[in-house]
Amino acid sequence: MISLTAKASEKVKEIASSEGLEGQGLRLRVVGGGCSGFSYDLYFEDTPTDMDETFECEGIKLYCDPLSAQYLEGTEVDYVEGLHGSGFKFNNPNVKGTCGCGSSFSA
Repeated sequence: MISLTAKASEKVKEIASSEGLEGQGLRLRVVGGGCSGFSYDLYFEDTPTDMDETFECEGIKLYCDPLSAQYLEGTEVDYVEGLHGSGFKFNNPNVKGTCGCGSSFSA
């Protein structure tokens, strides 16, 4: 299962409201690329596909394709703000290593 922290869900709702995307789900996926092999991708989507795993967390629908789901199992998505900027942070227990910039991972 994939989950969102309260802070991440508040930010998702804020973005959805400001962009006129209320009611859409949030797609979470893993894509090939980056220094360590994989990176994360998040975007809003109207409906899941027939193959997607779907979750609901903090009132937000989450969609994940089967391939990404195997890499994201048990992941918690948080929203952080700091000196180096702000953004969504994936606390993924399946990660075996990350790159120096923190934008990609290996599993």
